[in-house]
Amino acid sequence: MTATMTDRLVEFDDAVARYEPVIGLETHVELGTASKMFCGCSTTFGAEPNTQTCPVCLALPGSLPVANAAAIEATIRIGLALGCRIANWSRFARKNYFYPDIPKGFQTSQYDEPLCTAGHLDVEVDGETYRVEIERVHLEEDTGKNLHVGGATGRIQGADHSLVDFNRAGIPLVEIVTRPVPGTGAKAPEVARAYVTELREILLTLGVSEVRMEQGNLRCDVNTSLAPVGSLEWGTRTETKNVNSLRSVERAVRYEMRRQAALLDDGGTIRQETRHFHEDTGSTSPGRSKEEATDYRYFPEPDLVPLAPDADWVESLRAALPELPAARRVRLQQEWGISGTEMTWLANAGALGLVEQTVAAGAAPGDARKWWLGDLARRANDGGVELAELAITPAQVAELTGLITAGTINDKLARQVLDGVLGGQGGPAQVVEAQGLAVMGESDELVAAVDAAIAGAPDVVEKVRAGKVQALGALVGQVMKATRGKADAPTVKRMLEERVLQG
Repeated sequence: MTATMTDRLVEFDDAVARYEPVIGLETHVELGTASKMFCGCSTTFGAEPNTQTCPVCLALPGSLPVANAAAIEATIRIGLALGCRIANWSRFARKNYFYPDIPKGFQTSQYDEPLCTAGHLDVEVDGETYRVEIERVHLEEDTGKNLHVGGATGRIQGADHSLVDFNRAGIPLVEIVTRPVPGTGAKAPEVARAYVTELREILLTLGVSEVRMEQGNLRCDVNTSLAPVGSLEWGTRTETKNVNSLRSVERAVRYEMRRQAALLDDGGTIRQETRHFHEDTGSTSPGRSKEEATDYRYFPEPDLVPLAPDADWVESLRAALPELPAARRVRLQQEWGISGTEMTWLANAGALGLVEQTVAAGAAPGDARKWWLGDLARRANDGGVELAELAITPAQVAELTGLITAGTINDKLARQVLDGVLGGQGGPAQVVEAQGLAVMGESDELVAAVDAAIAGAPDVVEKVRAGKVQALGALVGQVMKATRGKADAPTVKRMLEERVLQG
């Protein structure tokens, strides 16, 4: 029986009633440079195993590293975006540990002299702002990738054999480490998710990484501890390793809080250890005991010169930073005249950028929000995909809203047009023309449908003529049904009024 199957959990509300959580996050970001951190090998994702290697990243005798200037610049830009102090003198260190995916037997990283320190990132959860302080942003190299073959779980336990792909070894990797974050209470899981979400948006805005969590561009280690409410000391933390989705960051914190609370309730103690997260169950299981810095035997890297960023160059990078997500949201909220709550809905739905692009393509802000948060969000949810993965572009949504505004189609027809666009039948105007979905004007066909509705419901006609004008709605419905929704409802109502009330 696995460890996760034997964990006792308490209800989340009970856990936060008795214990105060402290969280911390260590986020690893693969930079989108063309070459690796200390050699010229390609960083293209998905190449055949061990085809993007050289003597340097394989640590062959006599090979010497050279630092990637683009990676250094990207790291400083990340630090500036997070309000960090940029070191005027920094250096690399050797972090010694012997894993099969580390060809050198050590990782070239930074230890006591990182590039960026003392920043912060503010995140909002349910209208309340939480400040997450950044301890450090440092630059290192990624490891290779192990593939364990023959087991049921993909882990080394139970595997027949293991393979190692060194294509990823040496790719520039930035680690962003927060300080412990107390005072979040029951919101701790959501604050953790909000932090990684906002950080991901900043990285995308900076253009330093694709931050595709499913490809490992962004990986998060989630630290969680509990202490009795009112305690002056924090509890022992666990570190859930390599959590690879925003939803899972929240789930990992929630599970650990429930698990640790149950253990403390039973008089047990929390082990300082790394833990694995299981996507299928949302649970964690023990990994290894957590090393301290002394276990890694850090010492300065003798084969690399120290980094001394020029102050004027750093200031030029600061001046060239793009508009960051928080400032962008404030600006768009003012431009669109929406509330903070509505802006939060857009951001949480992953629709903000899509709506912004739709407005830029000519749609009114209200129309853009309506379609992305309404029908399109429902279709994405039904299909189990993100909004941005739908087979429709912001420009096509803007075209759809333009057809509605022009009176070419109505909302009901627009939903049929969406079906066509999402089905790969072309843009909105093409679908309207191909399927004959344009609103029916005051044509002979519509006149015939109106006359047929009147002739088929003499009792309704009598009610309307007797003063119950609201009964006219039944006749409108009949005409809309007969025309398969292609008639314009206000036009139909006017025609009926003319014939029933004035005829």
